[in-house]
Amino acid sequence: MKTYRMTNTDLEVSVLAYGCMHLGRDWAPGGDRAKATRLIAAAREGGINFFDHADIYARGRSESAFGEVLAQSPGLRDQMVLQSKVGIRFKDDPQPGAPGRYDFSAEHIHRTVEDSLRRLQTDRLDILLLHRPDPLVEPEEVARAVDALHRSGKVRYFGVSNHSPAQIRLLQKYLRQPLVANQLELNLLRNELIEHGVMVNQLGSQFTAAEGLLDFCRRHDLRVQAWAPVANGQLIDPAPAAPARVHAAAAQVAKLAAAHGTTKEAIALGWLLRHPAGIQPIIGTTNVDRLKASIPAADVTLSREEWYSLLESTRAAGMP
Repeated sequence: MKTYRMTNTDLEVSVLAYGCMHLGRDWAPGGDRAKATRLIAAAREGGINFFDHADIYARGRSESAFGEVLAQSPGLRDQMVLQSKVGIRFKDDPQPGAPGRYDFSAEHIHRTVEDSLRRLQTDRLDILLLHRPDPLVEPEEVARAVDALHRSGKVRYFGVSNHSPAQIRLLQKYLRQPLVANQLELNLLRNELIEHGVMVNQLGSQFTAAEGLLDFCRRHDLRVQAWAPVANGQLIDPAPAAPARVHAAAAQVAKLAAAHGTTKEAIALGWLLRHPAGIQPIIGTTNVDRLKASIPAADVTLSREEWYSLLESTRAAGMP
């Protein structure tokens, strides 16, 4: 597995990451730890050393299952890069009637990090991401929390998820630590962050909300992490009733997989890896076979023509 050094860190990370969102959703006794054990082993055997969490995944059970695996294997933690997220609050938490909301208050950030460390059975997070933008964010308050966590050694580096350039600029104005990552939904079907660059000055273009986000991340050394990189499996095995563009994209993925003698997962992920923004796909499957089928993406090299053929397959018309 290829690796690289994340800018502004001393972290050497695999080009593919494993997303742990679904590890805690096997409710059978012992099922969570057994599933986590299988998937962590498969990821590590494939060369993946980067594992992505969030405090809300399966309401903490995903982190707990992962932590149980770490506790069974002393020394394993030091072979991994662990990332978690903070900021999403569930409806009815902590009292009935509370709304679903986002919370970047210092109190919530500190409490969530402590809970994540306890569940993961570790003394530190390598990266903490602010999960979704909080309209009530007080960046000075976030900066105080970040400073305290950094000084204590509980969090080494910080980043964001689903944030715009303006939101990142606002936070970075007050933070002493550089933001090192932005995790975004990005795949061949959900490709607006790439498409908007193609559609500049095109009549009827709707790409305004996140204009320039990938270029912004490249300019400011934020690693782009892609969640849902195979569109929740639609690029691999689309439903019969899926829209025509989904079937067209999946067909082109399959065609190139056959041409390269590799898996469909490798082509779909390789499309992201080919982009010069340095995108790191976060693989979220709980199917060990599909996880193993994703690993060859690190060795896929798509030509410019092949990359564009995939992009064009998602469009009703040709390139403008």
